[in-house]
Amino acid sequence: MTKVDRRILKTQEALKKAVIELMTEKNFDDITIQDIADRANINRGTIYLHYQDKYDLLDKLIETHLNELGEMEKWACQMDWSDALVPFFEYFEQNYLFFSTMLASKDAKGAPSSFRTRLLASFLEGFKGEIDRESGRNTELNEDIMLQYAGTAYVGVIEWWIRNGMPFPPQVMAKQVGTLLERSL
Repeated sequence: MTKVDRRILKTQEALKKAVIELMTEKNFDDITIQDIADRANINRGTIYLHYQDKYDLLDKLIETHLNELGEMEKWACQMDWSDALVPFFEYFEQNYLFFSTMLASKDAKGAPSSFRTRLLASFLEGFKGEIDRESGRNTELNEDIMLQYAGTAYVGVIEWWIRNGMPFPPQVMAKQVGTLLERSL
């Protein structure tokens, strides 16, 4: 694997930070490449060395977060629910600006709603292997309905937590949500 130049990483991080900050101020469709360049304190042409356009930049930012969450899911499935969810809620807390912009946005159309859909889909995929089939308590329940219920509830609780300024620490959220997901799946 080749090592990426630190200057490139620094520029890409500045661009990602700039686009998220701008999205807290105005609708994504109203943000220009020049706005992003000015906020990141770089030349407008530099953006095009890294991304095709602002949509590509946002998509790469979303992909980064979804991939990081996906990596966490790989080892989290080996743990019980409450313990497994602590790193997730800590991740949401550490990346508050991103998640508050993408999930708690009042603008229901565009990038935030597509992010919510992608986040839900990734959680649904992760939950598939977590359905309790041994105890017999789920024999009467349809898998698709169970997954939709649990996934939508999980994303909804994350949204609520972020919109309300994270009123509980990640450990409390993990324990509460872990208990509820264990009951649901």
